Amino acid sequence: METESEMPEMTVTSEIYQEYDYKTKLKPSQEGNVISEFPFLLPLSQNSCTFDDDDDLDIERPSKACVKIEHSSKTKIALVGLQVWRGAFLLGDLLIHLGLNGKLNGKTVLELGAGTGFTSFVAALYAKKVICTDIDLGGILELIKLNAKYNSELIKSQFKVMPLDFKEIEWSRQLIQEIQKVDIVVAADVIYDDDVTAAFISTAQRIMNTNPPKVLYIVMEKRYVFTIEHMDSVAPCYETFLALLQKVKTENVYATWTVEQLPLDFPKYFTYDRVKELVLWKITSKVVK
Repeated sequence: METESEMPEMTVTSEIYQEYDYKTKLKPSQEGNVISEFPFLLPLSQNSCTFDDDDDLDIERPSKACVKIEHSSKTKIALVGLQVWRGAFLLGDLLIHLGLNGKLNGKTVLELGAGTGFTSFVAALYAKKVICTDIDLGGILELIKLNAKYNSELIKSQFKVMPLDFKEIEWSRQLIQEIQKVDIVVAADVIYDDDVTAAFISTAQRIMNTNPPKVLYIVMEKRYVFTIEHMDSVAPCYETFLALLQKVKTENVYATWTVEQLPLDFPKYFTYDRVKELVLWKITSKVVK
């Protein structure tokens, strides 16, 4: 009989791989990885309308593009960032929507828990600068840099990859200097464990309170489990997130936070199932007067 310490750690696989066939036949850099191409429509800027020689409106169709990502097809829980998860597509849709409306022009965007770098590459289409961060574990940062090479044509901004561990108290001087200049913070699918959720909220609080105003967009997928305690299906990690968010909002003395859940009423540019469990939150920090 295996003891708890001898039992193999459970592996998990993102649901998106069963929904659509994104995989290519391209050879990955290491065994166990795959290279996928995630197609999306790249609309024209809202201000890019032109007229032909007869003064008629010349309407161009959106071009097709793709984000090429090398990733794992399955991982242990601690390394889920090596996979692509559904929330990245919703956050990508949002970033394109914001970019088309000029809301990323001249902005510095920081991604937390970037994983493969997927949404940072989308942000780099429109922002002035993108800082792509994650924990320096399991080759995640090296994978982001590799994927940045695959997506060099999408990256129009300054692009920097830096380590940021939610559970690390001491931050480098370089990271602190970058955070002071950040305008917009984004994160997708970082809520999957209570300890990680608490560390994420603490990290978000510290960033949002540094030289406000700042805006944070968080995308997550509510994951339901049936519990005997509740005799019902609940989303415990999401409930933990809401409780911690309310606590920070109430007790925060360094900045005023406005917290709101946003409707998912913007266009869908990526190919995926926008399921009802996907949610989007916006947090705005302002200087306390």
